[in-house]
Order: sequence, then structure tokens, then C-alpha cells
Amino acid sequence: MEYKDAYQLVINECEEALSKVSTDDVERFIAMITNADKVFFVGVGRVLLELEAFAKRLAHIGIETVIVGQITEPAFTENDVLIVGSGSGESLVPVAIAKKAKQIGGKIVHIGSNKESSIKEITDLMLRIPVQTKLYLEDEIVSDQPMSSLFEQSLLLLGDTVAKMIVEEKKIELKSLWRCHANLE
Repeated sequence: MEYKDAYQLVINECEEALSKVSTDDVERFIAMITNADKVFFVGVGRVLLELEAFAKRLAHIGIETVIVGQITEPAFTENDVLIVGSGSGESLVPVAIAKKAKQIGGKIVHIGSNKESSIKEITDLMLRIPVQTKLYLEDEIVSDQPMSSLFEQSLLLLGDTVAKMIVEEKKIELKSLWRCHANLE
């Protein structure tokens, strides 16, 4: 496959995936993020990398974010939101942490593909990116990319899209965002 064909495939698949995400759910998601004291993130593997990028972008726009497991992680409270990234919704560590967060009383958002996952009952919002996962569910968008690449790419783009929407909603001047950027680099 030629480079141009490969990147066009990736872009086309991401566009299809993001077009299937519910606009109403995105609006609810933004409200949950902007009303929370802190926004916690949990995932594993490449999904965690995408969530870390999303957390960093939200931090740039003044939202307090925490990656579960960081040495400086503060206590999770009933005023916080936990964002669980898992295509299948069955990854052991994120599911266990979501259950613990629910016991504490905070809000749980699952970003994934499997709307029937084992955390379905404790999730306050399921933001569905209906793409192919390791479960190969019938209603998932089939991808020609390896494994769950399309989910991870879509998760990254969804995070940046949500951040852009928050910037617009809060009328934040883009130049001012640099004050929150890391400066010890």
C-alpha cells in the first residue's frame, strides 16, 4: 500500500467513527467535565496514552486533571468525574477502578465501543465510538487497521474536539493557553 492510500484510509476511518458519536452525549460529557472539581482518567496501553493527551489538553484550558496511578494522585470525591477509556469496556484495571469510584460517589464516563460492557450499570454516561474492538461486535465499524488502532485514534481526536468545544464555550483566547503549558522543557 502506498503512503497516500494508507493515510487516506486512516483519515477516512476516523471521520466515519467520529461522525457516529452522539452529539447529545458529547454535550453531556462537556457539562460533566466543566462542572467537576477534578477529572480523573483511567485506561491501559495505547488507550492510556490517548487519555493522557486528552488530560494534558484539558489542563491547558484550566481544568484540573489526574491520571489514576500518578504518584501525586489526590483523593477522588463525589464532586469528581472518572473517564474510563476502554473499547471493550472489559479491561480489568479500568473496570475495577470505575467500580471503586462509583462506591465513592463520583460520576463515571465510559468512552468505548461496547454499550453492553460490564460497567454499563455504574456508568453515568457512555460516550460510544462504535468501532471494531477485540470483541468484534456486529454493530462496530470495521477497520482495515491493526487491532484497535481506530479506537485509539478516534479517542485522541475526540479529546481534542471536546477541548476545542470547551475553549469556544468559555470564550478562551487561544494565545492565553500558553500560560498553562509546561515551561520547564
